[in-house]
Amino acid sequence: MKKTYRDFCVRDWQPQDREGAAAVISSVLAEYGLGWEPLGADRDVLEVEKCYQNRGGAFWVAETGGEIVGTGAYYPIHRGTKAVEIRKIYLLPRVRGQGLGKFLLQELETAIIRAGFQEIWIETTSAMVEAIGLYESSGYIQTTGVETARCDRVYVKTLSHLLAPD
Repeated sequence: MKKTYRDFCVRDWQPQDREGAAAVISSVLAEYGLGWEPLGADRDVLEVEKCYQNRGGAFWVAETGGEIVGTGAYYPIHRGTKAVEIRKIYLLPRVRGQGLGKFLLQELETAIIRAGFQEIWIETTSAMVEAIGLYESSGYIQTTGVETARCDRVYVKTLSHLLAPD
């Protein structure tokens, strides 16, 4: 995958992106008072091949000027019906407010629909007010069943009524 949005390139993660993607995510977590958990909730960022690519998911980076400024990913999960979890949508503060988060979410949803999935789950924390606003304005419904210790909200969106675009 490789798409352009404004001055940003959103593309498939490559092994050389590991450090840059981890730096974005750990920085954003710290901004919200959350810890980087390389042996827990953030292990997947350090093991993208195993956690995403080898199990039918995808991990993307957003960059501008050759610098990684955001991430977004999904992988299949066992809860729900033909479900995936969107994970690791993080943007550095200086690139927020330009529509990149919405673009990234919409592109993830398009890829998920094309792959034949029917539900999307997203876990987050109440501290990430902007992310919650994006999810709720994009049709995600808050539900129960948080599985990640640092999260206190879970959202779901059913896609079965949507047709995959041509």
